[in-house]
Amino acid sequence: MKINVEVDCTPEEARRAMGLPDFTPIHQSYVAMLQESMEKGASPELIETLMKSWAPMGEAGVTFWRQLFDMSGKGKRE
Repeated sequence: MKINVEVDCTPEEARRAMGLPDFTPIHQSYVAMLQESMEKGASPELIETLMKSWAPMGEAGVTFWRQLFDMSGKGKRE
């Protein structure tokens, strides 16, 4: 037997119904901090550090994406 249930609600309503915390103020603060850093001229080292923290598997993830971008760039130049 298969039962489908469709719920029509906003993401905010779903979050509240499931009892999940509201991280909107923290997210807005974080985005504002990133925008300020970028406007001031973020250094390549800062960008690399951010990418490492966001990438899955840390350094291995960054290496994977770097290789992928390198390979895609070589194909376009030829």
